[in-house]
Amino acid sequence: MTTSPQSATPQPTSVASPRQAPDVPSRTALVLGGGGSTGNAWLLGVIAGLTEAGMDVSRADLVVGTSAGATAAAQISGASPARLLGDILGAAADPARTPVRPVGDHLERTNRIIADSVDAADLRRRLGAAALDLAEMAGASAQTRWRATVASRLPSQHWPHRRMLLTAVDAHTGEPVVFDRHSGVELADAVAASCASGFAYRIRDHAFIDGGYRSNADNADLAAGYARVLVLSPFGGRSRTPAGWGLQLATQIENLRAGGSRVETIIPSPAAEHLFGANAMDASLRPPAARAGYEQGGAFAEEFAEFWR
Repeated sequence: MTTSPQSATPQPTSVASPRQAPDVPSRTALVLGGGGSTGNAWLLGVIAGLTEAGMDVSRADLVVGTSAGATAAAQISGASPARLLGDILGAAADPARTPVRPVGDHLERTNRIIADSVDAADLRRRLGAAALDLAEMAGASAQTRWRATVASRLPSQHWPHRRMLLTAVDAHTGEPVVFDRHSGVELADAVAASCASGFAYRIRDHAFIDGGYRSNADNADLAAGYARVLVLSPFGGRSRTPAGWGLQLATQIENLRAGGSRVETIIPSPAAEHLFGANAMDASLRPPAARAGYEQGGAFAEEFAEFWR
């Protein structure tokens, strides 16, 4: 049971060790990658399409969520995929709604940090330090507003009983973090931390940054030991870090397969790629992103339904 943020120190899991993996060969894992506002909509569309076609991945034995994927993971634990898709398609357009910061500025800032870093651990420390500076400039009110925004997106404020892992990075140490329902952290706080791509998000005495900096936007390595793994990757498995660091989704999938897992991946179709990247925070593109995902989910289920059974 989770405890109130005011009553306990969060105890996130720093790594998912092999002993946490199940020994039941029929276990399934769903990995939901990051990808901004449009990525979240695409993920929910894919899941709705899969479910309508008879492949209910929302009931996977494990769900791993990173950033926008953490939001999606929490959302499907509290509402049906069809309802979530309907909410996106039925949302009124708000032309005045713009990202808090331009995506281009964010990419330029983080690209400089990546270029200055010598390895993944150094990158996480540098990103954490920069995010702590941004948090100090933003002030406590920004933290409060961000939590309220995240909480408003979740159909339920409670952790599901099914296993769900949400990723983040400790902003002070650069250490990878994994939250679950035993971490002593409210669900909304865990999601807010996983989505903290700008300023560091504080949970009592700890501060966290986006889970996409843990390894990559997907963190598929956390599904190790599961027999069947489905990865939904809004960014198509791409990484901005040097190939030599070994943080690519392809490397994680190779390792999963070497460990005995069957792995399939769904990425946006070429026709939908313009909805992501620099446009990832354009809320007006959420409906087309969700529709594109829905179509892909239905098509995948027709071809790979046996994979999930």
